Amino acid sequence: MTGPATTVAAPPEESPGGRSARSLVDLVFRARELSLVIALALLIAVTGAVNPNFLSGQGIEDILLNTAILALLAVGQSVVVITRNLDLSVGSVVGLVAFVTADVLASGWGLVPGVVFGVAIGAACGLLNGLLVSFCRVPALVVTLGTLYVIQGVDHYIAHGRQINAVDLPPALLSLGNGSVLGVPYLPLITLVFMLLIGYYLRSYPSGREFYAIGSSPEAARLAGVPVRRRVLTAYLVSGCLAGLAGVLWLARFGTVIGDSANGWELIVISAVVVGGVAITGGVGSVYGAALGALLLTTIGSALVVLRVNPFWQQAITGALLLLAISVDRVLAMRVARLLRNRSRHG
Repeated sequence: MTGPATTVAAPPEESPGGRSARSLVDLVFRARELSLVIALALLIAVTGAVNPNFLSGQGIEDILLNTAILALLAVGQSVVVITRNLDLSVGSVVGLVAFVTADVLASGWGLVPGVVFGVAIGAACGLLNGLLVSFCRVPALVVTLGTLYVIQGVDHYIAHGRQINAVDLPPALLSLGNGSVLGVPYLPLITLVFMLLIGYYLRSYPSGREFYAIGSSPEAARLAGVPVRRRVLTAYLVSGCLAGLAGVLWLARFGTVIGDSANGWELIVISAVVVGGVAITGGVGSVYGAALGALLLTTIGSALVVLRVNPFWQQAITGALLLLAISVDRVLAMRVARLLRNRSRHG
C-alpha cells in the first residue's frame, strides 16, 4: 500500500520565477551602473581634452579625496533608502563629529580614543533616528529633519563661535587625511573598504537581502517573518556610524573646523544616492551605484571649476540629474513590472 504522493514546493528564493525576477531586476540596474561609468568616462575624456591638467596626478588625487567623504555618506544613506526611509541628518552629524573630535584631540586625547569617540557620537545619532522611525513609527522625513536641526543646534552651542585649526591637532590625524599608500590616498581606500563590506553583506547574506524585502513591501516582509523594526534600526545605525566616521575624515582632510561644517551636505548625499540608481521608493539599488553617483557629482564639480564655468551650474546640473534619475527609476520600475507580469502569465 502506498501513501499519497507528497510534493515539496521550492522556497521562494529558489523558485524559477523568483530567480527570473531577481535576474531581470539585477540586469536592469547593473546596466544603470554601467551607464554611470560610461557617463563618467565621457565627462573625464571631454574635460581632459579641453584642459589636460584635469588628468594630472594632482587633479585625479583631488577628485578621489573630494569623493571619499561624500561616497562614504552615500553608502550609509543607501542602506537607509533601500528600506524605503531617509536620513536628512547626516550633514549635521558630520559637522558635530568633526568639531567635537577636533575639540577632544586638541585637549590632549589620543588619536584612537578620539576617532572611536567620534564614531560613537554618529552611532548615537543613528540610534536615536532608528528608534524613533522603527519603534515609535514616526515618519522618517519628520524625524530626521527634526534631528538635523537639533544636532545643528548642539553643534553651534558647543562651538560657540570657535574655530579649531590644524596646528592644534595630532600630526597622525592630518597625515591620515593627506597621506597615501602606493600613491593612493588613505581616504578613498577607507571608503572603498566599507563600500565593499556593506555591498557584499547586502547582496550575499539572507539578513542583508531582508533590507531589500522591506523596501519592496514592508507589510509583505513583516508577514514573511522579517524583523522589520530591527532591520530599519540597523540601517539607521549603519548610516550614523558612517556619518561619524565621515566627520572624523572631514577633520583629517581639512584640519580646520567651525560650527557648521558640512552644512547642507544631506541633500548632496541624497542626490548621489538617487543618481547612483538607488530608488527613492526603496527595495532597489546598491551601495556601489551610490558611490558611483558620488564620484560622478564630484567629477562634475571639478570639471566645471577646470572649465571656469559659473558654480551655479553645478547645482543646476545636480538638480537635473536628480530629476532624470527619478524619472528613469519610475520608467524602469514600470517596464520591469510589465515584463514580470507577462512572464508570470505565460508561465
